[in-house]
Amino acid sequence: QVQLVESGGGLVQAGGSLRLSCAASGQTWSSYALGWFRQGSGDEREFVAAITWDGNSAYYGDSVKGRFSISRDNTKKIVWLQMNSLKPEDTAVYYCGDKVHYGGSYSFVSEYGNWGQGTQVTVSS
Repeated sequence: QVQLVESGGGLVQAGGSLRLSCAASGQTWSSYALGWFRQGSGDEREFVAAITWDGNSAYYGDSVKGRFSISRDNTKKIVWLQMNSLKPEDTAVYYCGDKVHYGGSYSFVSEYGNWGQGTQVTVSS
């Protein structure tokens, strides 16, 4: 079974950048899309970005549009989330997950499964 592992989180000052990675282990990895979500303390899991399996389409949450960029390399089995102009409100645990249902909204957490363990991003003011 494929496992997803996030990395790249850390502490950064406001205005800085981080690049998160979501790496898939296992020989065969296939899903409709890969999504990034985040969850702050006491908050619900929030949609950040998603990219289709072929990489041709990307979707972003309103709060990150213009600042974050998602990309993937299926040969390396990695999806990246480039985060620029970070703000303190971006502080959260970031999770990646496979979109396991065909159709449906890319921004719905219920469309995803096979979640990774998460990586903490902390943005100081």
